[in-house]
Amino acid sequence: MTNPVEQEQAYVDVLFDHLRAEVESARAKLAAVQADVDPDNPDADALVRRETEYHSLNAKLDQLGIAEIGLVFGRVDVADKDPSNPVPDRVDLDRRYVGRMGIDDRADNYRTLLLDWRAPQARPFYLATTANPEGVETRRNIRMRGRAVTAVDDEVLSGDGTEPLETNVGSEAALRRAMNQARTGHMQSIVETIQREQDEIIRDSTRGVMVVQGGPGTGKTAVALHRVAYLLYTWREQLSRTGVLIIGPNNTFLDYISRVLPELGETGVVLSTLENLVPGFTPRALRSAESAAAREVKGSAEMVTILKRSVQAYQTVPQHPVPLDIDGVRIEATPAMVKAARTRARRSRKPHNPARAVFAEELTQLLAEALAVRIGEDPLGGANLLSAADVDQLHDDLTEHPQVQVLIDDHFPLLSPTQVLDSLLTDHDRIVEAAGDYDDYTQNALYRAPGEPFAPSDTALIDELAVLIGIDDAEETRRREEEEWRRQVAEAEDALDILASSEATDNDDDQFEAEILSAADVIDAETLASRQRVRDIRSTAQRAREDQTWAYGHVIVDEAQELSPMEWRMVFRRCPSRWMTLVGDIAQTSSPAGTDDWGTTLEPFVAQRYRLHELTVNYRTPAEIMEYADAVLEQSGAAKSSSISIRSTGVPVAHFPLGTDPETVRAGLDGRLTAIISAENVAEMKGLEFDHVIVVDPQKIVEASPQGWQDLYVAVTRATQTLSVIGELTP
Repeated sequence: MTNPVEQEQAYVDVLFDHLRAEVESARAKLAAVQADVDPDNPDADALVRRETEYHSLNAKLDQLGIAEIGLVFGRVDVADKDPSNPVPDRVDLDRRYVGRMGIDDRADNYRTLLLDWRAPQARPFYLATTANPEGVETRRNIRMRGRAVTAVDDEVLSGDGTEPLETNVGSEAALRRAMNQARTGHMQSIVETIQREQDEIIRDSTRGVMVVQGGPGTGKTAVALHRVAYLLYTWREQLSRTGVLIIGPNNTFLDYISRVLPELGETGVVLSTLENLVPGFTPRALRSAESAAAREVKGSAEMVTILKRSVQAYQTVPQHPVPLDIDGVRIEATPAMVKAARTRARRSRKPHNPARAVFAEELTQLLAEALAVRIGEDPLGGANLLSAADVDQLHDDLTEHPQVQVLIDDHFPLLSPTQVLDSLLTDHDRIVEAAGDYDDYTQNALYRAPGEPFAPSDTALIDELAVLIGIDDAEETRRREEEEWRRQVAEAEDALDILASSEATDNDDDQFEAEILSAADVIDAETLASRQRVRDIRSTAQRAREDQTWAYGHVIVDEAQELSPMEWRMVFRRCPSRWMTLVGDIAQTSSPAGTDDWGTTLEPFVAQRYRLHELTVNYRTPAEIMEYADAVLEQSGAAKSSSISIRSTGVPVAHFPLGTDPETVRAGLDGRLTAIISAENVAEMKGLEFDHVIVVDPQKIVEASPQGWQDLYVAVTRATQTLSVIGELTP
């Protein structure tokens, strides 16, 4: 009987042979096309073919790189009336191999050799449990290191549906192995161990907002990332054009998950924190340096009103008439004129900077009419001597007059979001002007000393101000670029016409017909113009990251409970389709402006039109740690998620007196990845996991913020193996 490892190694070798053949074929095609390209005078069609084959080769090399991570991880023998790969001696069973990509045998009528884990036919691998076999008779978990199969685990699935929770979890062997292996500082892919309730969320067909609520260790983040990969697989054409945005709580977290998506075969996404979501704006202050009051006030929805007033404060009306000297003729810009122009600008409902043009046009017209009265007055008392055309000319002249420009700048200046926000936050008078009808707590929380850097909570305010002031429209920019391109084409056509007119039109040799090659024979206008054209070769993700007005096809928000109302406004602007996956746990909310109820939070954006999933199984955190964590959560008053820990290590939480050196505690552990968490760094631990966690002075964590009990809950639930607590905790 063949050794199972050797059997699977032989099959894996066949798969790698297919991949290698595809890479070699792509290289050969690229080499052939390269030979057709004349570097001195490249043919446009040849260049296109070269680019096509170049990208095809890169795609094949990317696939080969993904395969090196672990091409195959599972196999199921599942009931099928028309199997593509019948099990030997069992024509009623289809043998399906599941891996990180799909591979077909083109020579055998494209027979499937390996199923992409996202394909519908691969679902039984994830859905089958001992209680609900889903037609699966045998499931095999295949472990690989590089190209080598190292081990296999077989599960025979059968049952009467009465098994306990632990046996109703699929791929038990692979799951136990994944949970017990050492952490690496980077997120582990769960593609081999996706469970039934996770798979249902990953493949959910909802095209609106979907909320995934789950306690610690339930795999919320992993589910969200695998959902991204599934959506990119299922809706590839749409999402390849519009992109996917993943928002994480901090850069540590983004680095932590950064290797997961490439392992799943998807790299066309934008990873960002909230504070880095506005192109060109980077807050310099640490989140911990900002008071809870400031974060609460600046995150509240009331900031919409305060910021709108801040912008309108720059649209002023003079207290007295402003004298103007127009080429020796004195006129006045009256408060009524300026106010009328401001009213016209505001009624245009345009953002401030675009509305400035409306203000300038109206004010200039009023000044032109005033000037016409002065210089066109009939000394005999008759009608004004200037015609309407004369008034229009005066208007055009005033448009460029320096005194008129100064007047416009004084009362309707061009603004930038950073300028407006910095002036607001560092000036008590401007705060009173914009928030005078709010209480002292609000006004004091807004103020910061001049010269202090912007904080992370300011990003959403900058984004809001960009909308109020006006954002450069990328579509309009592209339209202008296209117009410039057409102008260049027209110039190129003119150049070719000039060349054509100067061509030789006769030949001194009467015996032979001359073959005269004209410019138009070797190059057309668009090719000539293209030599001056700067082509945008950025990927969708690169273009999206640099465009503040970009509309993403799908948005994932991790630790979504932390977002403030202002941050939600910023996120929803980036997804007009409202196709989003939000994952979080309201029991872990630590932001003073964060979420304690999903319905209330989402009401302004989608009313009650969202779908809620709840993850119920805690795979990560041992029961011994969760018992301690639940006692902490009870003190916070937050609602506990209904998840159940299915793991038990038999190791109770270790307690040490305050003052114990955490490094001494670390030295007594097994050397696996260990985190030392204190009040100073607890905010950076969101979404991360470690083998061992040492919590220093839990009482200080509790007292550090209004959400201190929830911060402590986050800290104590990061471990997969053991928890050590240094210091006493007083409820």
